[in-house]
Amino acid sequence: RSSRVVGVQSQMSERAVELLGLPGDQPCLLLDVGCGSGLSGDHISGEGHCWIGMDISPAMLDVALEREVEGDLLLADMGHGVPFRPGMFDGCISISAVQWLCNADKKSHSPPKRLYRFFSTLYTALARGSRAVLQLYPENSEQLELITTQAMRAGFTGGMVVDYPNSAKAKKFFLCLFVGTSGTLPKGLGTECAEGEEMRQAKFTNERTRFRNVKGKSVKKSRDWILEKKERRRRQGKEVRADTKYTGRKRRPRF
Repeated sequence: RSSRVVGVQSQMSERAVELLGLPGDQPCLLLDVGCGSGLSGDHISGEGHCWIGMDISPAMLDVALEREVEGDLLLADMGHGVPFRPGMFDGCISISAVQWLCNADKKSHSPPKRLYRFFSTLYTALARGSRAVLQLYPENSEQLELITTQAMRAGFTGGMVVDYPNSAKAKKFFLCLFVGTSGTLPKGLGTECAEGEEMRQAKFTNERTRFRNVKGKSVKKSRDWILEKKERRRRQGKEVRADTKYTGRKRRPRF
């Protein structure tokens, strides 16, 4: 079983590095968040790039040291932020780690705050024009929305690339984030559609978020909240009144 896990990990690492779209003619410095025993790092080294790995588990980092991986290792909790100087990395990958920030393991832990801390410091540590590709296993659509919302708040653009969306076993989520430039979102593997059909992929841009509360949701009854609700209903095929400048405007009290 362990060899199968290693195989899957290596495949996902390969795919994540591919989605980074790195230049083929020069070595890059990459950050591996949740590097574990350094399996992803082995692929990065094999591609001719340098890397630094951070992980919260001393035991996993000890295994990486025993394996004599080529990257540098750092014991750190990603929920406390990425402790590197601005613009240091040419890209970032993470395999099966970011979803853990959605769990509150201690009373003091706030998932939205920890996610925002992670994404905002990661954004700073990445060079302009670079990418972060984070493979994750979300428990549900709410987790997915929470993660992408906090990434957007931190300044990233991009979206979710879903490989093999119609397969229960092979389906994989890669959050592909752009720093400073709005690139074209890569297509997921196994997403070829029949003629006339269009794959729906989650996308987001750096929209205004001033009406969002701590959990990343729009304040109830605000204009943004009403517009989001109307958009959801349109997607469900329901009849909705057209948006106007009066949508969400408060009426004056009657005398």
